[in-house]
Amino acid sequence: MRFLFYTQSLVSDWNHGNAHFLRGVMRELVGRGHRATALEPRDSWSRLNLIADQGVGPIAAFRKHFPELHAESYDANFDHEAAVSDADVVVVHEWTEPALIARLGRIRRNGGRFTLAFHDTHHRSVSQRREIARLDLTGYDFVLAFGEALRERYLSAGWGKHVFTWHEAADTSLFQPMPEVEKTGDLVWIGNWGDDERSAEIAAFLVEPARRLKLRTTVRGVRYPGAALKALRAAGICYGGWVANAAVPRTFAAHRATMHIPRRPYVEALPGIPTIRVFEALACGIPLISAPWNDAEGLFRAGKDFLFARSGEEMTRLLRQVLSDPAFAEEMTASGLETIRRRHTCAHRVDELLRIVAAYGPRQAVGDSATTKEAAI
Repeated sequence: MRFLFYTQSLVSDWNHGNAHFLRGVMRELVGRGHRATALEPRDSWSRLNLIADQGVGPIAAFRKHFPELHAESYDANFDHEAAVSDADVVVVHEWTEPALIARLGRIRRNGGRFTLAFHDTHHRSVSQRREIARLDLTGYDFVLAFGEALRERYLSAGWGKHVFTWHEAADTSLFQPMPEVEKTGDLVWIGNWGDDERSAEIAAFLVEPARRLKLRTTVRGVRYPGAALKALRAAGICYGGWVANAAVPRTFAAHRATMHIPRRPYVEALPGIPTIRVFEALACGIPLISAPWNDAEGLFRAGKDFLFARSGEEMTRLLRQVLSDPAFAEEMTASGLETIRRRHTCAHRVDELLRIVAAYGPRQAVGDSATTKEAAI
């Protein structure tokens, strides 16, 4: 089958975590003999920011690290009707321009012989509800939501009749343990600052514990304001800026522990949805300690795959325990790695996607029924 993915960017992962998952899904599809192409706007916010921050080198590096992936850019004059004409499945990410989302739905309604899916991997259904409510999804066969709470929100709001839970996952062809890499640091956190959605949590769960324990700590990510950078320096934390996702496994491997600090909208309104970094970190075999979130769907085995810290003080205690007890840390990382390999790889998600698509049948017309459309994966 031919898969077409409309995305903010495949080439750039600057403040754009969905690129991580999409790359893994596309590589898995291509490896199984399918065709997969990503379409991204020529003025992609993520790609333009990456070039402004790092120059064009990362664009060339993407081609080197992911030679099997194909991405095309489009502008206002692009012929989307021609692009989707020979596609079997078209997946449209929620960061796509609303007018284009509606246009693709019209193409589908007006005889388009492809299966059309809308993919939501963000918290805008909570934080920017009106924007999501205004999207025209009437021509879409189904919605892919990256958590059960998000799926339920779509259904209750009437934003899609057929909505499936489709969690993110680790691309284990890239994210895997690298025991040969020397440990040069104690703690690493890879995460973007982003709109003050977790600034207090970063201070309480990362900055203060690292300062108290005098850990060799590195932070990688973007959009850190001056006050945040000053706080990191005062705590003795090294800020390294953006890191390409292809380089993250080695970054994890060079440190003895990492952590998860969820954004507030997920904790408060969308339980059960971790960031993709949780999947990726566990796939790399690095001990993970997380600030509070509700694993409402039982994705992991808390206390075995990773540890929960309910406060900054508990984060300090757990970091001390993990870093001082190698046997305990090794047992936890083995458990987390086993859970990823058993349940949360991009191969698992492609299996799920193909089952969903098969239920609709290739090139059915809108309105045709399928017996399993409203079941969550």
